Amino acid sequence: MPERKLFEILVLNSIAPVGLKRLPAERFHLDKEAAHPDAILLRSQDLHEMKIAASVKAIGRAGAGTNNIPVREMGERGVPVFNAPGANANAVKELVLAGMLIAARNLAPALEFVRTISGEDEALAKRVEEGKKQFAGMELPHHTLGVIGLGKIGSLVADAAINLGMNVLGYDPEITVESAWSLPAQVKKAHSIDEVLKSSHFVTLHVPLLAQTRNMINARNIELMRAGAVLLNFSREGIVDSAAVVQALAAHKLKYYVTDFPDGSLAGVSGVIALPHLGASTREAEDNCAVMVVDQVREYLEHGNVSNAVNFPDMTMPRESPYRIAIANANVPNMVAQISATIAKAGLNIHNMLNKSKGEIAYTLVDVDSAATRELVAQLGKIEGVLAVRYLPLRD
Repeated sequence: MPERKLFEILVLNSIAPVGLKRLPAERFHLDKEAAHPDAILLRSQDLHEMKIAASVKAIGRAGAGTNNIPVREMGERGVPVFNAPGANANAVKELVLAGMLIAARNLAPALEFVRTISGEDEALAKRVEEGKKQFAGMELPHHTLGVIGLGKIGSLVADAAINLGMNVLGYDPEITVESAWSLPAQVKKAHSIDEVLKSSHFVTLHVPLLAQTRNMINARNIELMRAGAVLLNFSREGIVDSAAVVQALAAHKLKYYVTDFPDGSLAGVSGVIALPHLGASTREAEDNCAVMVVDQVREYLEHGNVSNAVNFPDMTMPRESPYRIAIANANVPNMVAQISATIAKAGLNIHNMLNKSKGEIAYTLVDVDSAATRELVAQLGKIEGVLAVRYLPLRD
């Protein structure tokens, strides 16, 4: 059996070393300028304007969002795009809690006030005592936090808020079974976004930016919120209509808008607490994301197994044979039958086979009892609808 190839990995941005070290040097070559990489690892680099080499078989983002990657185009090429959902969840949760406390206790304007005063101790103390009254805030217990999006981050935020004595109202029409099991029993279920907005003193958003979630919070539904409510956005910039927020702040409908995504329309607006995209900016989160995505990309390159790809189905098949073929194809009828027939025609016996689909993409792993030839791989690639074929033999 031929020696297994050395995988070329194009590393864009700074990926935490603890993750990169999980790619053994005898099997993986890391390069910041690889011309023909097998995979790309990145964080915030924008790939939409970059020519992605035909050699690329996988892309891994050390983070949750994949807006900087042409996911659909990669799917059409049979290339999975991996991310690291939940790896930065605790970091974001802590920032949401910080945002709530900053808003509840009026800490942002209070800090600014202190920066503006000076003088001798006695005079300064007098100004502090006179000025502090305007920053009197409220405590979190018994107030209601509305959580829109109950994935890993939303569930952690809900749990933390309950531990702080808050009432929690949650809404997520796409909640997974896993997320539902991890959700605290005290979370009250809402049936719509409007219900959350009407009933909450604080509202925090934890949904991906998709066509259907763009401007999900807008002028119409902000009007449903309690006067003096606080809106927190640690999801994505486009989830909230910034112009509507500015109007709501001016009308004192919203007391604060706490966001991790500053933009020009929010600059200098009273009531805006904008942070410089700090959600995942902790050492621990960066390490977790790197480890998670590197492991997923390695497992895919070596064994064809898929975990947390945004455009491919999750699929893991234990190795029962050293000869494995991985096939990505359009999700259309009769593909499995054609793949099986082509393998049988080549005289190979199928030892094990698994096929799953996600949206427009289907993925098949086939373990055969003897070595596959280049001719067989080429024949599989010629089946109409097949996007990519890889032969993944184990080393002797």
